[in-house]
Amino acid sequence: MTRPVRIGIQLQPQHATYQQLRDAVARVEDTGADVVYNWDHFYPLYGEPDGAHFEGWTMLGAWAEATSRIEIGCLVTCNSYRNPELLADMARTVDHISDGRLILGIGSGWFQRDYDEYGYEFGTVGSRLDALAESLPRIESRLAKLNPAPTRHIPLLIGGGGEKKTLRLVAKHADIWHGFGSGDEIAHKCKVLDGWCAEVGRDPAEIERSAGVGESSPKDVADDLLAAGVTMFTVHRGGPDYDLGKLKEWVAFRDAHNG
Repeated sequence: MTRPVRIGIQLQPQHATYQQLRDAVARVEDTGADVVYNWDHFYPLYGEPDGAHFEGWTMLGAWAEATSRIEIGCLVTCNSYRNPELLADMARTVDHISDGRLILGIGSGWFQRDYDEYGYEFGTVGSRLDALAESLPRIESRLAKLNPAPTRHIPLLIGGGGEKKTLRLVAKHADIWHGFGSGDEIAHKCKVLDGWCAEVGRDPAEIERSAGVGESSPKDVADDLLAAGVTMFTVHRGGPDYDLGKLKEWVAFRDAHNG
C-alpha cells in the first residue's frame, strides 16, 4: 500500500517572541499542513548567536493546547539532555494534552554549545550514538509502564543518516526516519536502511521516510525525493516573520499528488 504524501514544517524557536511563534503555529494549522515541529536547542543555530531563543518541550505542551488537528513534535529531541524515563513521561503527557497528536522525534545530539553552556558532557559522535542506543529501549519500557498509558502508540522519529549505527537504530525502533540530501543521497540511505531492516527482521514498509526540504519548491526536488521513497516533506522557517508561502506550495503539491 502506497503511503500518502504528508507535509511538515519546522518553526525554529529562535529570533522571535513567543507571541510570534504562537501566531505562526495557528497559521500553520490553517494551511492544512500535517505536522508542525520545533527543535531542541538552547541557543540559535544561525543569525545572532545570543539572540532570542526558547526551549522546545515546554513549548510543545503549549502547542498541544493551542492547536486541535495538526501533529506536533521536536525535530529532533536531543537524547543527551534528559533522562530517558523522564523523556518518556514527558512524551506521554504531551500525547494526552494533544489528544494523541505527538510525534516523538529524537537524535543523538550534535550542537556543542548546548552541551558546554548547560553542563552536559559532549563526548564523541560514537559515545552519543551509543547513549541513544541505550536510551531507546528504556523509553519504550517506560512508555509501557506509565499510568495512564499513552493514548496511542506514539510514533518515534529518528533523525540522522549514519549508516553503521543510526540507520540500524531506525530499523530496530523507529516509525519514521528523517534525513537530508538529494534524491540520490536519500535513495542510497533508504537502501542501507532496508538492509538493516532485513538484518533485524523488520518490514521496511513500516518505516515512513521523511526529508527536510529547507526552502526548496516542490517543482525543484519533489520528484527525485518521491522516487527515493520519501513521503513526508518538511519545510524549515525561522523567526521572526515565519513566512508560510513555501509551506503553502508544498500543501498544494500534497493535495494534487494524493488526489
